[in-house]
Amino acid sequence: MTTTLPDAAATLPPLRCLVVDDDPLSVQIVLNCIANTPFLQAVGSCASGMEATEVLRTQTQPLDVLFLDIEMPLMSGLDLLRLQVELPQVVLITSSEHYAVQAFEFAVSDYLLKPLSYPRFLQAAQKVLENITAERAAEVDAVGPAPALATEPDFTFVKMDTKLVRVDFREVQYVEALGDYVHIVTSHSKLIVYSTMRAIEEKFPPSQFVRVHRSFIANINCIQALEDNSLLIKDKYIPVGQTYLRNVLQRLNRL
Repeated sequence: MTTTLPDAAATLPPLRCLVVDDDPLSVQIVLNCIANTPFLQAVGSCASGMEATEVLRTQTQPLDVLFLDIEMPLMSGLDLLRLQVELPQVVLITSSEHYAVQAFEFAVSDYLLKPLSYPRFLQAAQKVLENITAERAAEVDAVGPAPALATEPDFTFVKMDTKLVRVDFREVQYVEALGDYVHIVTSHSKLIVYSTMRAIEEKFPPSQFVRVHRSFIANINCIQALEDNSLLIKDKYIPVGQTYLRNVLQRLNRL
């Protein structure tokens, strides 16, 4: 059982994967799926959330993907997500769709229901690949100078259900990704839009907004403080991912 290599993986090395599950059979199934996916590479497995926490803390090479079981004793997959400020792309694994619903409070790439099937696994893996490809493209784009403010629009439109809603950039405080949706938080409302962060980032002017995390875009004019790898905007602390920190500091130092 093999699959062809997607175009998005042509310039990337295999994505490094860690499997975290207390069920040995489930671990083996996921490892088999990884082995049959050319753009993935398994680097190990953990039988508990506590063991995974230590691996994440001491890793010498960054992980790209975490296949994480929700229903583990002592420390569940959701507990591990709550503890970690910065994580690789996460695909949750669960035997109950009820638990999967809880995952949407976290910026996970996808979730898989047991028993796993390879076609569904491949779908989740391709979503992860697209996310990582978009993140790395954004990092490259961020190196160049921001376009002049005078050439940028003051607003855009986003689709909510069956209508287009105007979004004034000066009112947007930050954007947060939640599952397949993004929340655009303004000074007076929260807009829930079915979209990707990449699509939203392309709409928003880079002179006013900066990607600070795979799940957050911040309005530079609304940032009140940067401390301990977190931004403060109003009463909201927003994590700054390690891959974005350098660019965020450069952007703030230009002001």
